[in-house]
Amino acid sequence: MSQYVVGRIQEKFGAAVLSTHASQGDDTVVIERGVLLDLLFFLRDDAELAFNLPIDLTVVDWYRLRELRFEVVYHLLSTSKRHRIRIKVPLDEDDLKLDSSFPVWPGLDWFEREAWDLYGVTFEGHPNHKRILMWEGFEGHPLRKDYPINQRQPMTALLGEKA
Repeated sequence: MSQYVVGRIQEKFGAAVLSTHASQGDDTVVIERGVLLDLLFFLRDDAELAFNLPIDLTVVDWYRLRELRFEVVYHLLSTSKRHRIRIKVPLDEDDLKLDSSFPVWPGLDWFEREAWDLYGVTFEGHPNHKRILMWEGFEGHPLRKDYPINQRQPMTALLGEKA
């Protein structure tokens, strides 16, 4: 059923669809960042697609493996149509900005904050763009593959460790 969704996305967004693939029943569409919000609204509002449940938003760090180092990944589900889709948006390490999905699904608020906190992806238009897991003084983004594992943080002295 998701192949139908992929076809509808390709039909509507044309050249902004960079690639598609399927693996073990999971269909994926890779898109240009500029069409993200239009695509999410389309998937939610089109009566034949009816994606009403965003399952997850995460980031993949392809450090040293791909030209565009990061991908923001959305997993979406239509509970009434019983299909799902994965949307990927590749981003360059030097330009980690993407429109916030908050206007489409406010429930992705915390997912976007986590992606910012742990990977450094900025979601433009997000209503509360601040750290969610690390403290405000934390330096860097700890799930990046090049994050130094022995890096000392300013707050460690407050936790009783010697700096």
